[in-house]
Amino acid sequence: MTTRILHHFTLDPASRYARLVLGEKRIAFGEAIVRYWEPNPAFEALNPSGLTPVLVVGDLAERLVLCESHAIAGWAEDVVPDPPLLPRALQDRAEMRRLVQWFERKFDFEVNALLLHEKMEKRLLGLGSPDTNAVRAGREALRNHLRYMDTLLAERDWLACSRLTLADFAAAAHLSVYDYFAEVPWADFPACKTWYMKLKSRPCFRPLLSDRQPGMAPSSYYHDLDF
Repeated sequence: MTTRILHHFTLDPASRYARLVLGEKRIAFGEAIVRYWEPNPAFEALNPSGLTPVLVVGDLAERLVLCESHAIAGWAEDVVPDPPLLPRALQDRAEMRRLVQWFERKFDFEVNALLLHEKMEKRLLGLGSPDTNAVRAGREALRNHLRYMDTLLAERDWLACSRLTLADFAAAAHLSVYDYFAEVPWADFPACKTWYMKLKSRPCFRPLLSDRQPGMAPSSYYHDLDF
């Protein structure tokens, strides 16, 4: 049996994206938790960028090292094409890729760089208390993104088109971290809440709902499917 080890950090959105896609494809894997903020020569030998996640497939004699979420998601689609997470129509596929990039670049820059940095990374790095102005700005940016998602979901069953795609998992991976920290104002964005509830109920989501980071307790409703 081919071994697969996913090197990841539980509350890293990119790692969660990879875990969701692998779970949806029912691709079994072992886990190695990476404290990415600490020097780790063995991990950096796998991925010189030092960024999680990394999926290692096979043994030393014949192994495949897939660095970061794009490579992992693409590989998963190649090796297990059913259920497909790429739309068939070219227009839908282009929209899906636009939205994946939206969360990996725009959302990361406007929300994670502020709110996730203040809520999580500062604690991991021992950088002191959160900056209230940065937290406020990050929360407002999060609301702007949720507002945009609500407009998309008012016209579509899923974010990119009428079917579940990689875009939904990319978005859910980010929002699930803020759900952990009770930072998502779900009541103000009903279309987003319904969409997230559908994703949260999928089997691939269950491992994420068991995640716990020492010293950072999840929201009281984090593991609830009907919240």
